[in-house]
Amino acid sequence: MPDTTSTEPRRGPIVVSRHGRPQLDRTAGPRLGWRDYKDWWARYEESPLRDDQIAPDVLKGLVADSTLVFASARIRAQQTAERAAPHMAAVHDPVFNEALLPPPRIVGVKYLPKTWNILARAAWLSGHALDGESVSEARVRAAEAAAKLHAASEGHKVYLAAHGWFNRMLRPELKKLGWRCVHDGGDSYWSHRIYEYHGK
Repeated sequence: MPDTTSTEPRRGPIVVSRHGRPQLDRTAGPRLGWRDYKDWWARYEESPLRDDQIAPDVLKGLVADSTLVFASARIRAQQTAERAAPHMAAVHDPVFNEALLPPPRIVGVKYLPKTWNILARAAWLSGHALDGESVSEARVRAAEAAAKLHAASEGHKVYLAAHGWFNRMLRPELKKLGWRCVHDGGDSYWSHRIYEYHGK
């Protein structure tokens, strides 16, 4: 249970969800070389949700009384916030954007985007960044994002619609600020985590 004896102002809870299923399908072909996958990822970053995507009732009910709503700067997250929390316009902020997926330069092979996703994430975690944000830079951004959620939570129930990997990166940073994950719904589309403030 949250600490109710603290003199700190009431905070949260904070609900963080992954976006719904995008229009661009990572499981579909054709198979791509690493350069083509880089272009595919750029298109994915601009991809909206599929038209058939509806927010689950459990998520809609959970965030129906949220008093602050955030989304990343990506349209798939913004549309997720609109469909899950239609009662309130979301604040769009690139600090919540997904961590990049720069493909390793593997010549002479072609894979489906879902396979490149795995290879790119592993390479990125090992220090490969191409011309984008490195893992160390993304960790700094995750700390900034967690601090933003923490500051916004004073007197508010906060909902954030963001991205699978970056949502994972938020968890240890929120923990440092005194937040405990009391529900972990995983990393599937529309999944969510609930954080309660317990103090540092």
